[in-house]
Amino acid sequence: MYVFSANATSRDNKSGVEPGQRMPFIVYIDFQDLFGAEQLCKVYLINSGFGDVEIEKRQFLSAEKLTDEALLRADSALKEALEKGYVLRMFDEDASLQ
Repeated sequence: MYVFSANATSRDNKSGVEPGQRMPFIVYIDFQDLFGAEQLCKVYLINSGFGDVEIEKRQFLSAEKLTDEALLRADSALKEALEKGYVLRMFDEDASLQ
């Protein structure tokens, strides 16, 4: 599992975000290869109506962390990504995208 900190620009009015507005995301991708996970991160954001995706930070989560019950209870997005394969979290006071 990889967790990415990324920024992307809205292409249309989605979730209260104006076109052209740059938004920060945390993206969870359940994939073992870094290159593949980065590409999936970009594709999922593009398919969600965003473009100009820039990945700022990357973190690999080991199998040990993924089985830590306390961590899974504390981070619902991580738990969801394990079930679904990925999760997009947009950071804004009034908007969220999943």
